[in-house]
Amino acid sequence: MEGHGSTLVLLLLLQAACGGHAEASSGRQWSGEGTNPLLRSIFLGRCSDYITLLSPELRNKNCTAIWEAFRVVLDKDPCSVLPSDYDHFINLSWHAIPRDKSLFWENNHLLVSSFSQSTRRFVPLCDVLYGRVGDFMNWCRQKDATGLDYQSCPTSADCENNPVDSYWKRASVQYSKDSSGVIYVMLNGSDPNGAYPLKGFFADYEIPYFQKDRVTRFEVWVMHEIGGPKVESCGEGSVKILEERLRGMGFQYSCINDYLPVKLLKCVDHSTHPDCVLNS
Repeated sequence: MEGHGSTLVLLLLLQAACGGHAEASSGRQWSGEGTNPLLRSIFLGRCSDYITLLSPELRNKNCTAIWEAFRVVLDKDPCSVLPSDYDHFINLSWHAIPRDKSLFWENNHLLVSSFSQSTRRFVPLCDVLYGRVGDFMNWCRQKDATGLDYQSCPTSADCENNPVDSYWKRASVQYSKDSSGVIYVMLNGSDPNGAYPLKGFFADYEIPYFQKDRVTRFEVWVMHEIGGPKVESCGEGSVKILEERLRGMGFQYSCINDYLPVKLLKCVDHSTHPDCVLNS
């Protein structure tokens, strides 16, 4: 019995030691989610789907070459990835955006994706090829090793030049340069921090890169949550600041509260709510 007791104690000590080691090795180093386990497969699948089903006119694009251009950042320190590191990827995946179809947004990602309906209504950044392949994804190399970090990846809270933010900065600049005609913008008027973030992708990496000679006017939609607070509307707070900025740049500007086609889409999930009652 004494021998068995000693063995049991030894096993428990080993288990505790191994458990402690596993917990330490799986610790999150960064504040963001880790690399998607099937990153390459999802990337190539999205690319193939886009060029064969969604936009067959792009069928001559080489998805493997696009992936290889993208994956260069996976060999870099996760806090040393610059927007320019995606230049070759953007060049290979680039395609024109139809006039009057660009849709910019802040704090409305899922609503924009639903309303655009995979380029059938509008073409937001997440519906161009170079935006589609990375949408809702995370990726980064381990900080002190060559493999991918599946536990966590840095965000702007950790370091500025992280892989995902630099990707969206580079893609946002390109998307703005390529947009033409009427530019549509969807904002969230129920966001407690205001509809138009004064520091963000739209403010810092899209507005400065619009081509004045290619843009007809801006039309802003300030959407409010069904039954939610109306923190800001057209002509108020940060929306007024946006209007003044765009007018100051020489652009024509109009604003609509709760643009009806988008509101009707939101009401699909709230059909009995008083906010969704249609006046006859």
